[in-house]
Amino acid sequence: MDVALRVEGLNVFYDDKRVLKDITMEIPRNTVTAVIGPSGCGKSTFIRCLNRMNDLIPRFRLTGRVIYKDRDIYSNGVDIITLRRQIGMVFQKPNPFPKSIYENIAYGLRIQGVKDKRRIDQVVEESLRKAALWDEVKDHLNSSALSLSGGQQQRLCIARALAVEPEIILFDEPCSALDPIATAKIEDLIMDLKNTYTVVIVTHNMQQAARVSEYTAFLYLGELIEYDKTEKIFTNPSQRLTEEYITGRFG
Repeated sequence: MDVALRVEGLNVFYDDKRVLKDITMEIPRNTVTAVIGPSGCGKSTFIRCLNRMNDLIPRFRLTGRVIYKDRDIYSNGVDIITLRRQIGMVFQKPNPFPKSIYENIAYGLRIQGVKDKRRIDQVVEESLRKAALWDEVKDHLNSSALSLSGGQQQRLCIARALAVEPEIILFDEPCSALDPIATAKIEDLIMDLKNTYTVVIVTHNMQQAARVSEYTAFLYLGELIEYDKTEKIFTNPSQRLTEEYITGRFG
């Protein structure tokens, strides 16, 4: 198995409270891995460990390792800006910049020092096409991104993440604020993205996990209870706790 990310003995603390407990797992390349579990079980904390987004939280402390390209991303000397470009993130609520649609995509390139307008134009179009948004916005790229619908804004945020050419994309409940039609578009997009990228998605929606992912990790009270192929998790789980959660007996 070609591994994109390896998590080894991961523990997370806020002050003295331990919120993730000794998590070890390997995330295969060019697959969709879903992280499921009841509210408050550590799903968002876990996914934010994968590109050091928790570093911004006061009193956060971590032990263990997250290995990407044969290096622990928490070791000294890691450039966090470069890391977050390689391991991009799409959040629960769409968060477009208060700029034009075009400038939302171009922003990351400009920060990297890209000045060639033709190159930027090309990347803007390619990213919007990959995010299945180009046909809807191509005639008003200079309009405010805030004028788009919620589902369009979320796809714009995906396009913005794609523009800087990541290898891994993390989705933290990307559909929780969207209606069913917009959700279906995002799910279709996620299934397409795995051909080029490695995708990890946190979702509270078990049907969504079953639809889009090949692997599923079940977290409960900060512990990784079970991690396996999605089909096995949903049809023949090894742990009784997994079965009880899947069948709706709690959570």
